[in-house]
Amino acid sequence: MACCCPHSLSAGRFFSRFARSYRRRFKKKGFEPAQRQLLEGIERVGFTDATVLEIGSGVGYLHQRLLQRGAASAVGIDLAPKMIEEAEALAREQGLAERTRYRVGDFVEQADTFDAADVVILDKVICCYPDAERIVATSLAKARRVYAYTIPRNRWYTRLGVALTALVLGLFRSDFRPYVHDPEKIDAWVTATGFTKCYENLTPIWLSCAYTRG
Repeated sequence: MACCCPHSLSAGRFFSRFARSYRRRFKKKGFEPAQRQLLEGIERVGFTDATVLEIGSGVGYLHQRLLQRGAASAVGIDLAPKMIEEAEALAREQGLAERTRYRVGDFVEQADTFDAADVVILDKVICCYPDAERIVATSLAKARRVYAYTIPRNRWYTRLGVALTALVLGLFRSDFRPYVHDPEKIDAWVTATGFTKCYENLTPIWLSCAYTRG
């Protein structure tokens, strides 16, 4: 089932344009600093033999790296069809096709059709949703043991950058907008469900956090 929200449809079209370049960039340069931090946080809380759900999975290299390091299986969902095409191709190249499954669409709209996973990941995804509380709540409901995300830091320069990006997108008549949501509110929503923060790290732009239940 594909997404029907204009914002999500526009986001899918927007990110599909960059799918091939994302994959090429990763092959050339590897993980971005914030992604390395996110992986470090997930490794710290543990993922051996875990099932993984990555929301906004992009071309798949985050969860595929976890599979290479001991996770059991992974499901990825992304708004951008081209991202999923690249993720499937990358999984085949690495011999991971039998341990991965992919979907195109808006996770919030499809959440009821997903099984719970040991590890749930949202790398630069919450900032793509206008309703942060809804995406956090629906994704938390699928996390058995580990919940990890990367979001923009709430700083004047990130807010300015997001505002300028939104202006440009509006000029191109796109319904997609990025957001800088309050990190303290997100942390409160997560910990209210019984998770404890076990990892936090920063780049100048991004904040990465990992939580474990119990």
